[in-house]
Amino acid sequence: MSLDTIIKLEKAQIYQKDMLVLSTIDLHIERGEFVYLIGKTGSGKSSLLKTIYGELELKEGQGQVCGYDLRKLKRKDIPYLRRKLGIVFQDFELLMDRSVNENLQFVMKATGWKGSSEISRRCEEVLEKVGLGAKGYKMPHELSGGEQQRVVIARALLNDPDLILADEPTGNLDPETTEEILQLLAEISKNGRAILMATHDYSHMNNYSTRIIRCENNRLLDSKNPVVVESAT
Repeated sequence: MSLDTIIKLEKAQIYQKDMLVLSTIDLHIERGEFVYLIGKTGSGKSSLLKTIYGELELKEGQGQVCGYDLRKLKRKDIPYLRRKLGIVFQDFELLMDRSVNENLQFVMKATGWKGSSEISRRCEEVLEKVGLGAKGYKMPHELSGGEQQRVVIARALLNDPDLILADEPTGNLDPETTEEILQLLAEISKNGRAILMATHDYSHMNNYSTRIIRCENNRLLDSKNPVVVESAT
């Protein structure tokens, strides 16, 4: 696998328990790509993301993510894989009884960071990148929904990941804030990180010239390969 290939799935079968959700998946995502993952509820988007970050086992086919072989992934390896990933959820999942800085510090200590000055410096860096440089002292409830999602993106950037997986990151946001978050993610991808973003909201996709992967009828249809899309529809 090339150093610039962040996700490589070949003939992968994605299962949720014993049910086959996505069949014979071939998916390559390169460094710096911003890829939309779309499809109806229950079409397999979340199952695909969970397989990529090690929550679901890849039982059939081949899969490599950030240099890790998903077929050989042991439970003890999963934390190391996830240090190379940033994960952004719809529901923020912030610790509401801790400040923004304390939320970030909690993740850093859990992933092996040591030294308070180094931790503080990295917190400042990622908050600056997402436009919240002066808000590290605030509690999550003091921030707007868009600001909370920016904190989540800052948290995802802490370990300088090769890949960001975003699962409906704008689902709870108004259109204007959604556009701001999408612009931020697009900017992050230009700096060399791959982004795979699952979304129901198609209205903003035309603003960005990105690949679109559709989960449909247990298959992945890729806008990069329209012949496959036509033959599968």
